[in-house]
Amino acid sequence: MRVRDWQDIIEDVMDSNADPGGWRAVGGDRTNGIGEDLYVGHPSSGVYQLKTYAKNPFEVQGVGTRVARRIDEDIDPLFPENGTGLFGVQQAPEDEDDAEEKAKNLETVLETHADAPTTPRAMLEDVMDAVDSPAYGPMEFDQYDRPERMDSLTDTFEEAEELLDKEFEDVVEEDVERGFY
Repeated sequence: MRVRDWQDIIEDVMDSNADPGGWRAVGGDRTNGIGEDLYVGHPSSGVYQLKTYAKNPFEVQGVGTRVARRIDEDIDPLFPENGTGLFGVQQAPEDEDDAEEKAKNLETVLETHADAPTTPRAMLEDVMDAVDSPAYGPMEFDQYDRPERMDSLTDTFEEAEELLDKEFEDVVEEDVERGFY
C-alpha cells in the first residue's frame, strides 16, 4: 500500500476510465483530530481512502491510498446506492475552446431542467455529462460526525486507517503552526 498526496489519488480516480456515474462515496469527520475522512469507490476501480483538512480557505492538504482493487460483495453494502447527497469530480478545461463548449453544454442542460420536472440525481448526471466529469455519484456525508457506514469501512480497512492516520498526522504537524499570527 502506497500513501500519496490526496490530489494524486483524485488523479487516479479521474484517469481510471471507469463508468463516470458508477462511483459512490462515504465521508465525514475524522475519529480524532482535525479534518475529514472520505472513501470513494467504484465496482471496477476499487476503493480509495482520503484524509484531508482545509489548511486555509484556499488550500486543502491530505493523503490517501487505494485500499481495495474492486468492490466485492462484502464492501458493496458499505457504499450508498442513493446517499444523502451527491458528489462529482471535475476536470479543468483543456483550453479556451473546451471551456466554451462545456459552458454551452451546461447552459443547455440547465435550460432543459428548468423547463421540465426533474430529480436531483437526474440533474447531477446531466450536469456531470455536460462538463465531461470523470467521476460522480451518490454520497453519504456528515460534516459534523461520522456516518455508520464510515465506521464499518474504517474497521474493514483497519491497517490502511492506521497507516494513513500516521502519515496524515505528519502532514498536519508540518503545516499547522501553533499560536497567533
